[in-house]
Amino acid sequence: MFRRFCWTWVFIAGAGIFAAAAHAEDTVVRSFAGGSANSMVGIVPASEDVELGGPQALSANGQGNLFVLDQINGRILQFDPKQPNSAPDVLKMPKDVQPTDLVVHNDDIMVWDGGVRTLKAAAGQSTRGLGDEIQLEEVSSRGVDDQVAVSAFAQMGSQPPGSATDLLDQNTRAAVIRQGRQPDRQYIASRSKGSVIADVIPDKGNSSVRIEIQTMVTNESIGALGLRVRDQLGTVEFLEIDNSERFYVLAEDIPPTGKNAATFVARYAANGRLEGIYELPLENTPLTRRFVTVSGDGDVYFLRTKPDGVEVVGVGFKPLGNVSVIDVRPSRASAKPSPGPGGRPDNDVKFSATAAVRPSNRQQAIETAFAFEGVQWKLTQANYGNDPDSQCSGFSRIRRPWYLQGKVNQEVRGVPYCWGCHGSLANFRQRIDSGTLAGNVCTRNAPRPDVAGVDCSAFVSAAWGLSVHYTTAAIPAIAAPVSNPWDLKPGDALNKPGSHVMLFLRFTPDRKAEVMESSTGGCNGRVCRNVYPLASLLARGYNPVRFRAFADDQATVSADAYQEDDAPTGRKSTPAKAASNKPATKKR
Repeated sequence: MFRRFCWTWVFIAGAGIFAAAAHAEDTVVRSFAGGSANSMVGIVPASEDVELGGPQALSANGQGNLFVLDQINGRILQFDPKQPNSAPDVLKMPKDVQPTDLVVHNDDIMVWDGGVRTLKAAAGQSTRGLGDEIQLEEVSSRGVDDQVAVSAFAQMGSQPPGSATDLLDQNTRAAVIRQGRQPDRQYIASRSKGSVIADVIPDKGNSSVRIEIQTMVTNESIGALGLRVRDQLGTVEFLEIDNSERFYVLAEDIPPTGKNAATFVARYAANGRLEGIYELPLENTPLTRRFVTVSGDGDVYFLRTKPDGVEVVGVGFKPLGNVSVIDVRPSRASAKPSPGPGGRPDNDVKFSATAAVRPSNRQQAIETAFAFEGVQWKLTQANYGNDPDSQCSGFSRIRRPWYLQGKVNQEVRGVPYCWGCHGSLANFRQRIDSGTLAGNVCTRNAPRPDVAGVDCSAFVSAAWGLSVHYTTAAIPAIAAPVSNPWDLKPGDALNKPGSHVMLFLRFTPDRKAEVMESSTGGCNGRVCRNVYPLASLLARGYNPVRFRAFADDQATVSADAYQEDDAPTGRKSTPAKAASNKPATKKR
């Protein structure tokens, strides 16, 4: 039976959300210190060009338990947020499972490891008690035909990357931004209504959508929601229907300046009336994948990583009443930026630098990036090194990237992450063929000359054709700010000075940012493609920038075979002469 609904429109000012929400209402329900004990989580300290790393995902099951993906320690921690003093269950993952995302539904523990993998407690064990150590085993791998599982991971960008042909085609890679928002169908396994379909339908430009919800089995219409923001909608993801039949929608409002971008969860009553919002406190937090989850009782939880551990935060709810427009000026826009790894605010890093470049354009940049991501090579014993391999000082981690674990004498894909390493793809091939160690994730140690690979800024430097390695702190001297993040073009970058940088590829049809990066966490220690909600990057301090020295800013990128042109390798932080521009001079 079709039920009639009244449209409830909410106008949300991106700048106003941060000012309006009452942060005092946020409550830390559980803290985990950094370490490897059962009540701790793995933390990788920040360093130059390395963002603080820790648990990547937070999820809730139907019984009210929360699950934290502690991928550094190879496990999942389960706990009851209403029993903060109880010991957590430690769910040990199989050694060959190296996930970056987590979704829990009923008894299924699903993780993302380049695809959906389903884990359950091994025979004779249960995950319903607390304080136990439980071994998980893989019971199935869900494929692209499982719409609910695939859609659940795509909420936060865990999804197969776009086809190389589309990404390299000028006519398709950024079409969604030129043509406006595209309709989007999502599949959700809800708490109270079972599996449902949510259609996100554009309405009146890029600032508003309609969300129509129906059951998958009977196609009964059960909800009709309206959402409008002051500026421009980014990601819109239908999250949950709780046990009281209330609806939850994750949304982003991104102003043209990119400043004060807002990420929030909107809550609607069973009749579709907007009740209020939960502001997600993303500022000054490192990059995580699944940072929000909704319990069956309607509690919204946020995963906040800190230098000494993580906090699971119960996010405060802000009722909206009957207001139609929220337009409160930001109260935190003037907050001081967080210090970078050197102890100074990231935007206070000043220097004088120029760069020698070979002729480059967007086509060459994208093709070079794809070559770094797609290179196939054999991991020999010499490249692999000793086993066990635990040579990092200061914390309990191996030297080699996780994606290489157990792969000796096998073909692997992608250039490995290597702290402090740089150079061209041809240079990497030559060093691997000569038996050099592959990859190095010891980001708190001095860079090692006996290891091959690239770190985040070395990868972007190579893609841009730079003859020297420019760190994230030096990139502002050779890249101009992109004032409107929606104007990003393939070959631009999202740079967080002092922490991390990503090469921008395109906007996905659901308005997320698809990037290429060299990362210890999001890529399991290699160059890979990833998808992120845009506002979550902006709020965390990533700045859209455009390399000044592209020879042809209008070049069309073809899908021809990628070239592996060599380029002169340089020395990290060694300035050279600029070829086609004179970057702004700043004092160090």
